[in-house]
Amino acid sequence: MTVNVDLDKLAGELTTVRDYWRYAISRFRAENLTFGHGTSTAVDDAAFLVLDSLDLPIDALDPFLDARLTAAERRLLAERIETRVSTRKPSAYLTGRSYIQGIRFLVDERVIVPRSFIGEILFTEYSGDEDSLYLPDPYGVESVVDICTGSGCLAILAGKLFPNAQIDAVDLSGDALDVAKLNVAEHELGSRLTLHQGDLFAPLKNRRFDLIITNPPYVDHEEMAVLPEEYRTEPSMALDGGPDGLDLVRRILTDAPKHLNPGGGMICEIGTGRELLEEEFPDLDFFWLDTAESEGEVFWITAEALGVENPKKKKK
Repeated sequence: MTVNVDLDKLAGELTTVRDYWRYAISRFRAENLTFGHGTSTAVDDAAFLVLDSLDLPIDALDPFLDARLTAAERRLLAERIETRVSTRKPSAYLTGRSYIQGIRFLVDERVIVPRSFIGEILFTEYSGDEDSLYLPDPYGVESVVDICTGSGCLAILAGKLFPNAQIDAVDLSGDALDVAKLNVAEHELGSRLTLHQGDLFAPLKNRRFDLIITNPPYVDHEEMAVLPEEYRTEPSMALDGGPDGLDLVRRILTDAPKHLNPGGGMICEIGTGRELLEEEFPDLDFFWLDTAESEGEVFWITAEALGVENPKKKKK
């Protein structure tokens, strides 16, 4: 049961970062909050909320633990901790910011909180000295499209990882694209990244790309019916993937060959629908990618596996 808290009294009693971090952990645990919007535990969520609210590095808690806070900072933290509990809104909505691989994005309730496994995969594959075993040479990619872009986070990551590419990003939600515009401006990618409103590939006409990136809605209706309150604060259209979660994934797979250049490919996040997808598309050669927190929820598939022929290799 949620308790009534005197914010003025609380702000007077707690004085350091350590105090608010400890207090937030206790409150979050007592209220059985749900996590998963960039953090996975009460400890991590409390640290994120405190540090990001103070505009401190979110991965550097220890140096600031015993820092004394101003009266305004104490009141802000007291209010945000209680708002997190009373509304169940993800902490990212309260600070207005979310992070993928340390890169900051602006967010609000018009978009889903960024948390795609694709970001981790891209950075892992392109962070070392060796070439990726399956993804294309980052300097050779000249065109990328992000389908279901939401806040624009994956399109922006693509802009940073593929320096020679023009990026397109599509979403059906005009509200989401308004947030994406803010992020494109924030990351100064306006000259290379174009946003489109529409249904999947429709706004792109017959254009083809070297790389398709997509993290479509993939929550099935059974799971939608029991989502924790934190997830219910997000736009339902960004989560609802149809009865079995794969409605949009099917459409993307069907249309992708018409929008891929020979030698290209697609990386797609589908959640837990791997078995269903493989059963329905037994002839497709999916290459499943794991991360630290996921197994078999993201696939890579080449243009050739999707039936895209290279004109140079056609028989005369």
